[in-house]
Amino acid sequence: MKILLIEDEKITRITLTNTLRKEGFEVTSCATGAEGMDKLQREAYDLVITDLRLPKMNGIDILKAVKNQNPQTFVIIITAYASVETAVEALKIGAYDYLTKPFAPEKLIAMLKHIEHYHKIVGENKKLKEKLRYTEKDIIVGSSLITQKLIETVKVVAKNDYTVLIQGESGTGKEVVARALHSYSMRRNKPFVPINCAVIPETLMESELFGYEKGAFTGAQKRHAGYFERAEGGTLFLDDIDDLPLAMQVKLLRVLQEKEITPVGGTRARKIDVRVVGATKVDLQEKVANNEFREDLFYRLNIIPIKLSPLRERKDDIPALVEHFLHKHGAEDGRPYITSDLMEKLINYDWPGNVR
Repeated sequence: MKILLIEDEKITRITLTNTLRKEGFEVTSCATGAEGMDKLQREAYDLVITDLRLPKMNGIDILKAVKNQNPQTFVIIITAYASVETAVEALKIGAYDYLTKPFAPEKLIAMLKHIEHYHKIVGENKKLKEKLRYTEKDIIVGSSLITQKLIETVKVVAKNDYTVLIQGESGTGKEVVARALHSYSMRRNKPFVPINCAVIPETLMESELFGYEKGAFTGAQKRHAGYFERAEGGTLFLDDIDDLPLAMQVKLLRVLQEKEITPVGGTRARKIDVRVVGATKVDLQEKVANNEFREDLFYRLNIIPIKLSPLRERKDDIPALVEHFLHKHGAEDGRPYITSDLMEKLINYDWPGNVR
């Protein structure tokens, strides 16, 4: 658990920092509210422990700022006996608890253990929900040789951390394959964040991908995390990546090369740990030849290419797909089956939209 300690009394700050580190907590400490807010802008913390009385910026100001930035962050207030009423008021604003000086370190550690236990339960629930979601959405359905080879390819590719470019017609299952890559990888317990580059206006593309700082433009009243930051530790799926404007292609290339982003209005780059999976329904090499897509970005994305076959080329998958969708949707109507004649018609159909 990552903890930020803000305490102006040097002895108290050093003592608490050393005590908490011995208990296995990751602690960053500072002496002023301004320094604490600077650290909060640059890094995420699970818990903030702050003295109520600080020079210039007090603990209540910090509490409000923390809750405004990330309501999930816990805050513990340290206070002198004379200011207990203010500390109680802090609880109403959203503080987890408060401690009156002097206090035994064991009391603080007990609070932290409770918070840590809560984090563990929330994390386990999140993982369970992710597994259930993956079971429903990430299955690659099909019995054809083409699909079986695809599944084996996905399992092998998932173990590597390179960028992947998926090419296939609309409806061939590009996002399904991207989700399968994620769920088979070591990143499976981190976020899978899908976005469609074709639906984001060009004027918003940079701020949506990289986020923006408070005051970056009119209406930017607080810091906004972009898609890259939301996918931290996990996988970012960029569908219709061919629709990225050329100016954004340059910035995406830099992110892939440097593994860092700079939010709009920001002056400091932030390191990121995100696997990028791109997808396109067009021939990107043709776009490169027509100067509509950067060649250097294409090769950076195309480290591991996966090409998906249209349904008309793998008709052996149709019975399995029909059965899958019948059990998923048809059971509600009380008749999860079709006749052999209808199945034959489905197999003989060309499926111009594939599975859509």
